[in-house]
Amino acid sequence: MNPVCLFNGTVLTGLAAMESCAVLVENGLISDVFSQKRFEQRKFDNSIKLIDTAGAYIAPGFIDTHVHGIAGFGTEDESADSILEMSRRLVKLGVTAFNPTLYPSRQMLHAVKETAAAMGREEGARIMGLHLEGPFISPERLGVQRPETVQPVDLDLMEQLWEASSGHIVNMTIAPELKHMRELALFCIKKGIILQAGHSNAEYDHMVEGMQVGILHSTHFFNAMRRLDHRNPNTVGAILIHPEMSCEIIADGFHVHPDLYKLLLRNKSIDKIVLVTDGLKPTEQKEAPFYANNEEVYFKNGVFYRKSDDVIAGSGLTMIRGIKNLVTAGFSIEDAVKTASFNPAQIMRYNNLGAIIPGRFADITVFDRNFNINLVMVGGKIMESGG
Repeated sequence: MNPVCLFNGTVLTGLAAMESCAVLVENGLISDVFSQKRFEQRKFDNSIKLIDTAGAYIAPGFIDTHVHGIAGFGTEDESADSILEMSRRLVKLGVTAFNPTLYPSRQMLHAVKETAAAMGREEGARIMGLHLEGPFISPERLGVQRPETVQPVDLDLMEQLWEASSGHIVNMTIAPELKHMRELALFCIKKGIILQAGHSNAEYDHMVEGMQVGILHSTHFFNAMRRLDHRNPNTVGAILIHPEMSCEIIADGFHVHPDLYKLLLRNKSIDKIVLVTDGLKPTEQKEAPFYANNEEVYFKNGVFYRKSDDVIAGSGLTMIRGIKNLVTAGFSIEDAVKTASFNPAQIMRYNNLGAIIPGRFADITVFDRNFNINLVMVGGKIMESGG
């Protein structure tokens, strides 16, 4: 793999923005970051591919830690091939790493095995590990999930899920108020699983108890969780009140009102906000019929609805559109990109990803001022190139 130098761009390192800079990639890693002036003074041999980004943003590759599918392929297919196709499709949208997210199902062990079996065989975005969105969630906050697939905490089942994943469960959505949640949390701490409060009917005290055993992240904040009340802050209030709590945000402008993005900016450290798509299998699929969680859905105003009862099934968001929406709502471009790269990498402990810093993996997304993807690189290899 020949070295590559991306020049004449604004580098969003994941920590700050640097105007008129260049990035040198060698052996799959970020080798150097330097000014355009230094680039013009530097002599490069013919082995280095020089790419003029024409003033575009050179950003860390986007990391989607909550995505069910894309373009007609998804985790509900219970097929390693479908997960691999997700990898190919997502990289075209600037995503360089993702956590395929599984709904609970009657065949969940098989789905977990198939999803884990795709790891290491990617031809696009990296598959970092599995996100289990259940089955230990509240039957009162199901969203589109099916009641027959939700169940009380079962440590034996958790052990089976862990074994089926070959140790590749990265994050898991759980309801902190459930009985035996403490025992489950302690199990997950030992396995290194990041726990997220979500699909939860937790009151404030439940949330505080959950924080004590490491439940410090939250799933699609504001959605499918007990709302803030002035007499009991509940799930939403606990996440807002406690600075140690981080939160996913679906920035499609519908799941959460855009003015609430501004509330988060004032209330939470930017490091605690993580952009996710919660994208469903038919996201970016061109023709109907559309299916999500094995039920027919329809698309309206950027959101999928379950056809049988008009319940919101999930988003049709992409990461680049989410970044654009955050910027429109008042985030700086640096902060918006940070929520899509550095922050998920830090929270999920992906220490080699999420920043354009020498020594990190060369996972890079280049996009222009109109939020068009121009180039995507994974491990120094150009995966997508074009306007």
